[in-house]
Amino acid sequence: MNRRLLKGIVILAALCPAIAYLQAASTEKAEEKTITIGEAAQNAVKQSQLTVSGSSPFHLKATVTNTANPGSDYKATIEESWLSPQNWRRTIESPGFSQVIVVDVDKVSKTDHGDYYPFWLHDMVTAVFDPLPMAQQLQSFKGTVTLPTDSASSYSCLNFAVTSGAPPARTKIAYAFCFRGKDGLVQAVVTPGYKAQFEDYQLFKGKKVARRIVADMAPDVRLEARVTALDENVVTDRALFTVDQPTPPAAQLKSQQVGEATARSIAVTAPDITWPAVREGKTSGIISVYVSADKMGRVREVWPIASDNPELTPAAIQQVMQWRFQPYVNGVPMQMETILTFAFTAAKGAPIPLLSNAEARKLASHVVEPRVPRGKAKPGTSFTLRIRVDEQGKLVRVLNPKGALSELYQAGEKALQQWRFRPYMHNGKPDLFDADIEFKVR
Repeated sequence: MNRRLLKGIVILAALCPAIAYLQAASTEKAEEKTITIGEAAQNAVKQSQLTVSGSSPFHLKATVTNTANPGSDYKATIEESWLSPQNWRRTIESPGFSQVIVVDVDKVSKTDHGDYYPFWLHDMVTAVFDPLPMAQQLQSFKGTVTLPTDSASSYSCLNFAVTSGAPPARTKIAYAFCFRGKDGLVQAVVTPGYKAQFEDYQLFKGKKVARRIVADMAPDVRLEARVTALDENVVTDRALFTVDQPTPPAAQLKSQQVGEATARSIAVTAPDITWPAVREGKTSGIISVYVSADKMGRVREVWPIASDNPELTPAAIQQVMQWRFQPYVNGVPMQMETILTFAFTAAKGAPIPLLSNAEARKLASHVVEPRVPRGKAKPGTSFTLRIRVDEQGKLVRVLNPKGALSELYQAGEKALQQWRFRPYMHNGKPDLFDADIEFKVR
């Protein structure tokens, strides 16, 4: 399989002395065994990856959706017929980009419609077929994880941070590798260049394959890949796996992650960020974003990584989208990915209005009261949750500032997700607002 180089580069960066270890812990005190992260990765790949040598031929279909906003263009269908690592065919369809790949031993054919392979899409395709793309690099990693030997529900994670940026814009970027249960299957991987959470493992031809994969890319982008078919019905037409005319390397869409210094050195248009006034949180700090540019050096995607004030992240993303780089060339022009880190200093803006329960309920066009499971709280018990609603009247978050019982919070949060609001008008313009919503157990 032709894979991006960025996953290996990310991990090689993590092997340097700049690592700050944060945690390597199991969730329960069962009988345990401690193994290196490299052994854990090798064990997980052997059990669950469909595309390693010696695996059974398969036919797979999967769909990708954005569950945070189902109507968005973050959606795709994926289909693959696989005979061996040297012989397979894959079709990807999404708005704005589609691709057919055929691998025939040392010959590769790629037919693309669209001039840019989206980062978000490649993340999900990789997760389906190659859940630990950095497994080989992890072999030399010295960190360990502790797996239980008598439990299938617990998990163990290796968490660490890698320094990013240059003074005064210097911060630490989080990495995490989590394995679940006594089998040590991959539960989650979080790096700047690749993230996925694996759920609903089911058996197929001796493999335990995740049928649901989730990647939280941004507050309004929660990608979910669902395997809708996994069977042995591989097409028998040999012509579908034969490549007569390989695609030249220069015509293939490939992507490589580069260091921030390299990316900045080839920036053609890179104006300083203009920071808007902040209405809450820190007025100075650091923001890091992940940037993906096409073969021409045009920025096509910017994703949040870390921020000392998330309120400012959208401004950084919007402005970095206007940056332009020289085409990145490594033998041939490639898509380029990098981390960009910025120091911010912003003025203090007007505070976000805090509405009362009555004021917020007047703005609500659809109200659902919580249904607390019987016996979890006495009828008549009151509790309050704090919401934030954006300028369009969309619920952004639900907080529990007064420490309501978890059962009450969960019931209230579920109900509030169904609420709808008219925009809150402030000084003649729509404005976001916070509100304390009061509930009473029936």
